[in-house]
Amino acid sequence: MTDAAMLEQLEQRINEVGALQTKLVLLIGRPGSGKSALIGALAKQHDIRVMNVGAALGRQLAAMSQRQRALQANVVLRDLADEHAEGDLLLLDNLELLFDRSLKLDPLDLLKRHAHGRRVVAVWPGELREGRLVYAEMGHPEYQDYGLDGLVPFEIESLG
Repeated sequence: MTDAAMLEQLEQRINEVGALQTKLVLLIGRPGSGKSALIGALAKQHDIRVMNVGAALGRQLAAMSQRQRALQANVVLRDLADEHAEGDLLLLDNLELLFDRSLKLDPLDLLKRHAHGRRVVAVWPGELREGRLVYAEMGHPEYQDYGLDGLVPFEIESLG
């Protein structure tokens, strides 16, 4: 599939989620498959910015104590999301920081909550395995495994 065709399919999926309770589209693909390039093209098409969650959230949390980070991460992320969203569309990439155990967050639940009031397109940093979203390997401290209930996955074939 061409980049343009994939972008068109993604646009269609984003328009479809507007009627759902959780308006979250997850871009899923192997490392190097073009997820960041695709969300970048989407941002350009809508003339908005992609929020680099790791960089933006990390900058805000860096000045806080470990305890404060765990207490404030959710609030800080909500404020950053409000700043980055254009209309009812929010684009998120580099989510790995959300999986940091010290922040005591449930990354997928957090994304779903952001997607109640607006459409959210997020690059999933893990993979889709046997119909389940997985981040990290079993036994890794940041390992997470989720079902797809209430989610709209958008799988990316490697762009080449």
